[in-house]
Amino acid sequence: MNRREFLFTALGTGLDTATTPPWILGNPSSPLGFRFTDVTNAAGIQFQHNSGAYGGKLLPETLGSGCAFLDYDSDGWQDILLVNGMDWPAHKRQRSTLRLYRNNRNGTFKDVTRSAGLDVEMYGMGVAIGDYNNDGFPDIFVSCVGQSRLFRNTGKGTFIDVTRASGLYGRQGLSTSALWFDYDRDGLLDLFVCNYVRWSPEHDVFCSLDGSHKSYCTPEAYRGDTCWLFRNRGDGTFEDVTPTSGIFDSSSKSLGVAMFDYDQDGWPDLLVANDTQPNKLYRNLRNGKFKDVAVEAGLAFSTEGKARAGMGVDVGDFDNSGRPGVAITNFDNEMIGLYRANATGVFDDVSIPSGVGAPSRNTLGFGCLFLDVDLDGALDLAVANGHIDETVRNIRGNVGYAQPPQLFLNLGNGKFRDVAGEAGGGFKKSRVGRGLAYGDFDRDGDLDILMTTNNGPASLFRNDHLAGNHSIRFHLRGTKSNRDAIGATVRIFANGQSQSRVVRGGSSYLSQSELPLTFGLGKRDKIDRVVIEWPSGRTEEYKDLGAGKTYKLLETKGIQEQPGF
Repeated sequence: MNRREFLFTALGTGLDTATTPPWILGNPSSPLGFRFTDVTNAAGIQFQHNSGAYGGKLLPETLGSGCAFLDYDSDGWQDILLVNGMDWPAHKRQRSTLRLYRNNRNGTFKDVTRSAGLDVEMYGMGVAIGDYNNDGFPDIFVSCVGQSRLFRNTGKGTFIDVTRASGLYGRQGLSTSALWFDYDRDGLLDLFVCNYVRWSPEHDVFCSLDGSHKSYCTPEAYRGDTCWLFRNRGDGTFEDVTPTSGIFDSSSKSLGVAMFDYDQDGWPDLLVANDTQPNKLYRNLRNGKFKDVAVEAGLAFSTEGKARAGMGVDVGDFDNSGRPGVAITNFDNEMIGLYRANATGVFDDVSIPSGVGAPSRNTLGFGCLFLDVDLDGALDLAVANGHIDETVRNIRGNVGYAQPPQLFLNLGNGKFRDVAGEAGGGFKKSRVGRGLAYGDFDRDGDLDILMTTNNGPASLFRNDHLAGNHSIRFHLRGTKSNRDAIGATVRIFANGQSQSRVVRGGSSYLSQSELPLTFGLGKRDKIDRVVIEWPSGRTEEYKDLGAGKTYKLLETKGIQEQPGF
C-alpha cells in the first residue's frame, strides 16, 4: 500500500485513481515519507524578535514580523534574513536590529548583519527581496512602522541604505507586506507596499475590555490606509503612482499581498488580504492602471457575504489544473479561505469540502505557503498560527495565544489533511506564529521551512525525505525580462500530467520565499518537457530533463545544468 492509498484508506474516502498523478510517491517507511528536524540552534540561528511591548498595548506590537530566504551573495546558496522591531523611544531597554545570516554551505549560518551594513535599528515589519537595478544581486526592502527602508546590494557583501536617494523617503505609515513585481513589463521591478491602518504613537486609541485597563484595539478603532505602488524609473529612483494607478483606497486595512496572473493574460495582477475590510483583487489593465475585481471574482468576502480578517495570502496551482488557486488566512472562528478557480474564472471557496476549513476554525492564521513538502507533485499548504493578545483564553476558552502551526498535505481529488503532528521536529509546538517562508537551504532538493514568532524566536525546520522521491529545480534569469524573472510561469509535463509554478516575490505574511522553483516528481526520474513563459512575453521549451538536478534557465540564451541541487 503506498502513501496515498494509506491516507485515503485511513480517511475512509477511497482512492480515485483517475485523478491521481502517476508520479505520486510509492511505499515509504513512514506514511508521510518525510520528516522535519528543528535545526535552528545547530544552524547557528540565534534570534529573538522584539515587539517593543512594555505594557502600553500599542497596536503594531501584535503584528510582526517577517522573514526571507535570499541568495544575497549570489553563490547559489540560500541565506536568511529575519526582520525585527525595536523598543519604543520612550521605553528604551535594548538595541535590536534585523539579522542577516550567510549560508556556510555546511548546514550552518554566520551572522553577518554588522559586516553587511544592516545593523540598523528600525521598527521592521515585512521584507521584499528583488534585484531592482538588474545588477545580479538581490536588494532588500523592509516595510516598517514609520519610514520603510530600501537597501541596495553592492555586490561586495554589503548593503547601502538608499531610501532617500531612491525617492522612497517621506512616505510613512504602518506598512506590512510588500512585494516586487514588473507591472508594466518594462524589465524593471516595481514595488507594491501594503499599509494597515492610520496609526502613530501620538494618535494611539485607548481601548478596554473592562473599561479601565488598556487592551489592544481591533482594526475597527482606526481609519484604513491606502497601499502604495512605486514605479521603477530605471535610474535608481521610483515614482509614486498610487493616485493614478487605480489602487488608491483609503478604506483598506491591508496585511498580505500576492502576485498572480488571475486572468491568465500574461500581465501580473495583485491579491490583497484585508483585515475586516473586503479583500482586493487588482486586475492589471495593461496600461499602467488596475481595477479591483475581487467581488466579481469571488474573493472579496466569505461565502456568507462578510468581510473577514484577512492576514496572509498565497497563490498556487494546488490541483494541477493550470489555474492558480488561493489561500487566505483569517481570524479565529473564520477559517482559512481556500479558493479554486472554476471554468469561468470565478473562485469558489472550497475550504469545507477540502478538509482545510474545519481544522482552522479555532486558529488565527498569519503566514501561509503552498509548497510540495513531500515532493509527490501536488502542492501542500503550511500555515503559521498565533493570536494577537495573551489574554485571549480568558475571552474565548477554546482559543489560545500560542497555537500550533498546520501542515495540510494534499491528498489529491481536492482533499487535504493536517499532518503537522506527524511531521516531527517539534513542528506542532504551539507558537505565536507570524512569518513563514520556504527555501532549500541545504541544497538537497526538498523545501525547508523558516517560521517567525511575535516577541519570540525564529525556527528553521530542515526537511528530510524518507521515501526517495525526486524533484527538479529551476533557477531563472531574465535578459529581456527583469533579471529575477519575477512573473515567469514554468510548466512541466510528464506522462500526460502537468504542474505549474510562478516566480514570485511576496506572499505568505510579511515574508518571502526563495525565487528558484521546485517541482516534486515522486518516483519519476525525468520530465518530458518544460515550458517557460517569460514576463517579456517570450516562450521557450526544453525536453527530456533529468530529475535530481537544478537547471539554470537563461532567457534567450538556453539552459544550463547546475552541479547538484
